[in-house]
This record gives sequence, structure tokens and C-alpha cells, in this order.
Amino acid sequence: MSLALTRRASAEFTGTALLVTAVVGSGIAATRLSPTDVGLQLLENAVATALALGALILMFGPVSGAHFNPVVSAVDWWLGRRSGTGLTLRGLAAYVCAQVTGAVAGAVLAALMFGLPPVTWPHTDRTGGNLWLAEVVATAGLVLLVFALARSGRTTVAPAAVGAYIGSAYWFTSSTSFANPAVTIGRAFTDTFAGIAPASVPGFVAAQLVGGLVAVAALAAWYPHAGHAADAVVVPHPTRESAAR
Repeated sequence: MSLALTRRASAEFTGTALLVTAVVGSGIAATRLSPTDVGLQLLENAVATALALGALILMFGPVSGAHFNPVVSAVDWWLGRRSGTGLTLRGLAAYVCAQVTGAVAGAVLAALMFGLPPVTWPHTDRTGGNLWLAEVVATAGLVLLVFALARSGRTTVAPAAVGAYIGSAYWFTSSTSFANPAVTIGRAFTDTFAGIAPASVPGFVAAQLVGGLVAVAALAAWYPHAGHAADAVVVPHPTRESAAR
């Protein structure tokens, strides 16, 4: 990879790792602090995740765009391919690899910080049509939000808006809004509050990819020139051409 793309991929790796660390770590802390109240545990987990996500977008957005999500990156490549904006195909591959490996590293880091074994295989089954539908809705809404912000020139509010969306989606979706294939895979390495059984991962990832397609269709109807702003997803970052050098 070029030096520029390596720099951006390293930001995606670190940002995704810290996001999963926040998700898993706050889940562990919540179960220890509020062991008898699942609702309070979810609230603590949601608030910590939303705040961490906003902060991480501010931290890494100017470097890589702070995608932290293979679906966001894939849509960025798809919409920007004709106008010469957004990710190249090579950039997409680098981003996805960085995001997935970063997510696994983040789950391991959270476990180590709380004195747990680095990897514990979870037994929390998350399967069923209602949960898959929730993941379609959560992912479509997230992708639509970030591209709508970019197309309308409101990327300055992306950290707050994306954090708020994910924090609220913890509650209005039955799946607690994973909305991210990389995060889903990372959470399959921890048998804690945020864990997901490995057997449940394919269904969640498939639903998230469907959500991405739904978002593409919605953007075509409501923001037909969203691809022109692909370089500004989630926040402005280097252009397609500079990323390929």
C-alpha cells in the first residue's frame, strides 16, 4: 500500500479498535456496577458507546473519514466510483481489513483491561427475523445519515449526529443496533454483555449488508448526487487521488 493509504488504514484500525473497546469495556463495567438491572446496564453501555463514537470521529475523521464500518466504506466506494470521489477499490479492501482486525483487537484489549482472558467465545444467541430486520433498519439509517450530512454540507455535526443516532438505536431496535459488520465480528470474541455467539454473526452481517443496499436506494431517491460528496464521509478527508499516491 502507499504511505497515504497505510496512514489512513492505520487510523481505521485504531479507531475501530477503540470503538469496540468502548462497546465491550462499558458492557463489562455496566454488568459489574449494576449486576441486577439489565435496563440500566444497557443505558450505561449505550451512553458510553455514543460518547466514544463521537470523540473517535473527531479524532480520526480528518485522517481517514472515520468510517469504522465496512458498510459505510463499501457505499462510499460504490457511490463515488463514477465521480472519482471516495474510496478506490484498493482503498476499500484496505479499510475493511483494518476495520475487521481492529474490531477483534478492541475486544481483546477490553478483556485484558478488565482482567479477563483475551478471548472468550460468547454464548449469547442473537438470531431471528425480528433481530435481522432491526439490523437492516439500524444500518440503513446510519448510512443514510452520514451520506445525507456529507451531501448537504453538514459534516461538522457528524460526531454528534452519528453518536446520537447509535445511542438512540440501542433502544429503538430489538438488536441493540450493531449496524456494523466489523463490530459484529469483534463482539464474537467476547463472552460478556456485548457478546454475540459466532453462529449468529452471519445473519447479522447479511442483514447489515441489506441495510446498506436499502440506504443506497434511499440515497438515489432523496440525494441523487450523494456520490459527489463521497470524500466528505464521515467528515472531509483526503481525496481519492491523494489516497492512491
